[in-house]
Amino acid sequence: MQSATAKRTIAGTPVFDGDAAKKGYAINAMCFSFNEKENREAFLADEEAYCAKFRLTPEQREAVKARNVLAMIAAGGNVYYLAKLAGIFGLNVQDLGAQQTGMSVAEFKQKLLDQAKGI
Repeated sequence: MQSATAKRTIAGTPVFDGDAAKKGYAINAMCFSFNEKENREAFLADEEAYCAKFRLTPEQREAVKARNVLAMIAAGGNVYYLAKLAGIFGLNVQDLGAQQTGMSVAEFKQKLLDQAKGI
């Protein structure tokens, strides 16, 4: 049993815990705002200004600018919120999964199909 102060670790996996939630508050709040069409349009019209409105950190801004989901997660982003932003970029869940695993989208899709077949 872990103590209340011990950090949970999963090899190769960023854990979204209280510290990550604090670190990622700005980017996650911005992504949540994309539930509204006018906010998605405002982001597309002036990405820099929209990121500034939510006070994204330089690390978060660079990750968004680079369209780098892994960097967004490292900056405290939660994949469930980031999916809203990914949709604006024209990315789907398989695109995100490929980025997270370091595979191409085709390789990731094949991996999913192989797992479904029990290979």
